[in-house]
Amino acid sequence: MPGKLTTTSSALKGAIQLGIGYTVGNLTSKPDRDVLMQDFYVVESVFLPSEGSNLTPAHHYPDFRFKTYAPLAFRYFRELFGIKPDDYLYSICNEPLIELSNPGASGSLFYLTSDDEFIIKTVQHKEAEFLQKLLPGYYMNLNQNPRTLLPKFYGLYCIQSGGVNIRLVVMNNVLPRSVKMNYKYDLKGSTYKRRASRKEREKACPVYKDLDFQDMHEGLYFDADTYNALMKTLQRDCLVLESFKIMDYSLLLAVHVLDQSPKEGSEPGQAVGDGKRPVAQRVLYSTAMESIQGDGKAAEAHTTDDTMGGIPAKSHKEENLLIFLGIIDILQSYRFIKKLEHSWKALVYDGDSVSVHRPGFYANRFLKFMSTSVFRKTLTIRFSPSKRTRTSIPALKSSSQEILSSQKEEEERRQSLGGARSLASLDGQGRPAHDYQSSTHSCVVKTKST
Repeated sequence: MPGKLTTTSSALKGAIQLGIGYTVGNLTSKPDRDVLMQDFYVVESVFLPSEGSNLTPAHHYPDFRFKTYAPLAFRYFRELFGIKPDDYLYSICNEPLIELSNPGASGSLFYLTSDDEFIIKTVQHKEAEFLQKLLPGYYMNLNQNPRTLLPKFYGLYCIQSGGVNIRLVVMNNVLPRSVKMNYKYDLKGSTYKRRASRKEREKACPVYKDLDFQDMHEGLYFDADTYNALMKTLQRDCLVLESFKIMDYSLLLAVHVLDQSPKEGSEPGQAVGDGKRPVAQRVLYSTAMESIQGDGKAAEAHTTDDTMGGIPAKSHKEENLLIFLGIIDILQSYRFIKKLEHSWKALVYDGDSVSVHRPGFYANRFLKFMSTSVFRKTLTIRFSPSKRTRTSIPALKSSSQEILSSQKEEEERRQSLGGARSLASLDGQGRPAHDYQSSTHSCVVKTKST
């Protein structure tokens, strides 16, 4: 067939589905075994001519070669997240891929599977090469703790056609389409030029940056347990990234305001809620809540309701929110070009504020910004009953209950008075004597007043 595949060609989406469908299907014939170190460096290649061959089906796309990197290793990783081969093929190949209209600053293209499970992203040669080197150690950490906000890679592929190489990575999808995201942010913890451009702001769904967040929000508030779990996850993830000398990553943060039409934004024909795929087949640890929860049962409880796996939070205006988040753009190594970039930026601006910095410093600044400016712990006083509420409760009791309670209170006061006197007699065995004297005095005063 004449022509060639390009990143702007609609045929590319079909070639992706055909290539992944062939390689994953072919992989099922290979027996399961433990992943060996050499499995991370295997590259399998198959040629798919448009007229078909003894091994490949005919198709109406230009001839192309499809490469699969570390197929056995990635099969193991998909199994780690509960992704069965049939489910993987169903998600990617059953319906046309959806091209997202808001590509990143790197110029990468993003395709979304129709059931919201996976993102397919085009990556540069250096990024694909870095991921290959990263795989053994990266997944050693991921195997130890699958609950993470780091991106989860399920496959690495390359399409070659007409002298063009198009490299692809399959990842988890952080933002479900069925939930309207009122705000989206790309946060690095830096202030240097970290404001969305005028062109970005004019988009239907703009992605704001660090300075925009500080202008628009006074922090996102979580209960103590959720806040601690979230920060612990971020700290652990940043430690992993720092160990691999990775930096310039971002936190993709999306905010859904529950008080503003929760069902708004759902599109017809979406797989969510259409009954085609049971909930049990969803990828494990894929939602924001699952990524930070230590207890699997608690995570399951949150993903089966209307939250779609979002993390409940409140704004400074007491609005009820759902938070969706994940760390993105981790395929950046601190190479020589990054060092140069930091050097000249430091000459014209405060070096500590530049987004490209040493991995250790970058991680610390990232965590500090998230723990102070972005995520905050809800004060317990917000949820404790007020004094007015406490004093109004006895008014609902019957008169006989009031008499009984007043007698009980009088008896308790006498006991506390006797206890205070006995403590005072200890005089130094425990707390200082003046402490007991002051407490005794207060008890006496209260008794006299009654």
